[in-house]
Amino acid sequence: MKNSTQQEILLMTGTTFSARQWCEKDGGKQNNLTEKEQLKEACWNGLLQEMLPGIWEQTEENKKLFLWQIREGKSFIELELGELPEEKDSYFSIDPYSFMHQQLLS
Repeated sequence: MKNSTQQEILLMTGTTFSARQWCEKDGGKQNNLTEKEQLKEACWNGLLQEMLPGIWEQTEENKKLFLWQIREGKSFIELELGELPEEKDSYFSIDPYSFMHQQLLS
């Protein structure tokens, strides 16, 4: 069985980081988009590595991680990165919506 690398990132909205004016790669401003929409567009446009250089790390064998999905929560957006598009294990997830229902049932 081959293991692949997966990474989740939560970008909190309503913060000074998320309130920045993110520019597209071609230099155009995104003035008409909401804060969450600007963050999502910046991530899809490949600015994630520039936005978060401290947590963007290569895998052990220099395999590339790709952004597969962006989910929107009430006060955050969740980024799912990985070598391959795989379903995340909700037990190990940092997404509060995926583990809160398990906490309530305990």
